[in-house]
Amino acid sequence: MQRSDLTRDDGTWVGLSLDVQTRHQPELCVFSAGPRLLISQLSLPVLLAVVEETLQGVDFWRTDAYRSFVPPLRADVGRALSGSPQRWAHRFAQYLSEAPGSPLHEGRWLLSCESPFQRWRPSATSQAEYWKSMLVEGHPGGYIDWFLHSHSWEVLPLRPMPGPGDSRVKAYRKQAREGTLPPVLLWWVSGLDCHLVLDGHARLAAAIAESVEPALLQLQRLVARDDLASRTEEAVGFYESELARFAALRALHGPTVPDGAASAGPQFVRLLNDLNTSQQPTWAWPLPGGQDQWRCIAQEATAGQSWPPA
Repeated sequence: MQRSDLTRDDGTWVGLSLDVQTRHQPELCVFSAGPRLLISQLSLPVLLAVVEETLQGVDFWRTDAYRSFVPPLRADVGRALSGSPQRWAHRFAQYLSEAPGSPLHEGRWLLSCESPFQRWRPSATSQAEYWKSMLVEGHPGGYIDWFLHSHSWEVLPLRPMPGPGDSRVKAYRKQAREGTLPPVLLWWVSGLDCHLVLDGHARLAAAIAESVEPALLQLQRLVARDDLASRTEEAVGFYESELARFAALRALHGPTVPDGAASAGPQFVRLLNDLNTSQQPTWAWPLPGGQDQWRCIAQEATAGQSWPPA
């Protein structure tokens, strides 16, 4: 896996680009069978989901099989890397690449600390209230409401959130107060239109208990390598055509017409930046056996309970 730090023109760190070339199918994998989804880790079902026919939401069933591929993060590591999302991104990239059970597969990815979550938080709402509202509740079954939370990208823990009295949460609450709490690792899954918590359930619970903003690292797919060159050519073509258009106007109306660089240049830069940072849909693999196999897996995972809802 190749890593590249992405920065803005002013040198501000944007994220860590990951180029994976040798992993065809991930060990934490999204499978699809029509409107039914399965997320499995090391061949064990982690999450079953059914998208409503009306596209207003998703019914899900969460098993207890998920295990984080990130080892426990020591307090001294948290203090050493405190305030440096860039260093944390490199550390998490190592776990994503080397540890079993990761969602990485062949393609381009981004690990970024830039998240839309805080842009949505009303100023009068505390961090605790806001993050509680962003968590999708329900265990083992629950519902992701697309109608009420369209494009709000809620957060779905892959296992039940520990309470404020949990021993791990108590330890992390001290780090939250000190400002040395390691980031929570999220993975955006387009088929669910929400973020899954890959690592940091107890850290997120600690941040909520202390009503502080949790540090986040968000994993998402980027434009594929095969598309990158063609889209770059399209951006260059746009820029050149805009300059040619302004040149024709200048020839017709005189030098009072601008050359177009002031308007086309920033657009060109934004197009190129989007190729390195814009979110792409999550890959899903066809489930062998299709919906019949999905129903068999659901029957076993739910112990025959009446799920999904009719």
